[in-house]
Amino acid sequence: MTHIGRRELMFGMGAAALSSLVLPRVGAAMQTPGKVVKKGRLKQSVSRWCYGKIPLPEFCRNVADMGLTAIDLLDEKDWATVREFGLICSMGYAGGGSIPDALNNKANHEAIVKNFEKNIPTAAKMGVPNVITFFGNRKGMADAEAVDNCVAGLNRVKKIAEDSGVTICVELLNSKWNHKDYQGDHTPFGVQVIKAVGSPRVKLLYDIYHMQIMEGDVIKTIQDNIQHIAHFHTGGVPGRHELDDTQELNWATVCRAIVDTGYKGYVAHEFVPTRDPLTSLREAVALCDV
Repeated sequence: MTHIGRRELMFGMGAAALSSLVLPRVGAAMQTPGKVVKKGRLKQSVSRWCYGKIPLPEFCRNVADMGLTAIDLLDEKDWATVREFGLICSMGYAGGGSIPDALNNKANHEAIVKNFEKNIPTAAKMGVPNVITFFGNRKGMADAEAVDNCVAGLNRVKKIAEDSGVTICVELLNSKWNHKDYQGDHTPFGVQVIKAVGSPRVKLLYDIYHMQIMEGDVIKTIQDNIQHIAHFHTGGVPGRHELDDTQELNWATVCRAIVDTGYKGYVAHEFVPTRDPLTSLREAVALCDV
């Protein structure tokens, strides 16, 4: 299975969602090609799986031209490729389990530990600041037991991350539409785990799309919990599409609130374009350059 196929399955999306690309919309971003990041207060990245039809070298060139410095969600085999274009992988796959089968089940811990022991030091050498893992699906498990299991698993790998200077990020996802039964579907659950682990190298990946669906009130939630967050993903609600006026959130305001907390990590765009993909990305980068 290809990398894109795996990620599509993770998110429950078929090929139709990624293939619904139409002609570019004429706008300021198209009329002014090239680098669009001007303020640079917010470090922006982009998730590779949303642009899987574009060959990686071509995608890297375009991303660099937009002024971005990183690409999210790449396997180890691609970490060196992005460096050839002056980029880094801002969030790497390192064998942290899958969305349904991860930290809340102790049966998964051994494999995750072995993978992280092997891959996190490699990530450090390749300049990858973060690796991803997941809470896993409930499958009837109570939240209290899941918290204990997640803490136990993360306690086994936190020293690897601390010694390597790489942050393990556990992703918050919605269980309403995209990931039925996912246990880490609310910020308080994730924060409880992160606090109990108590490591500067174990934090949350706060996906704004997913938490807007589950909780709303994202700005106040981010402000109150920024010390437990190491990474962000974007995506418009409804539909996980462009960050434009069809969406619920004022993305410039959200990004400004993130920057104003003193946050220094990456905000990675993870929306599925409905128009010309690079034009949509360029517009999002300009919008979020607050």
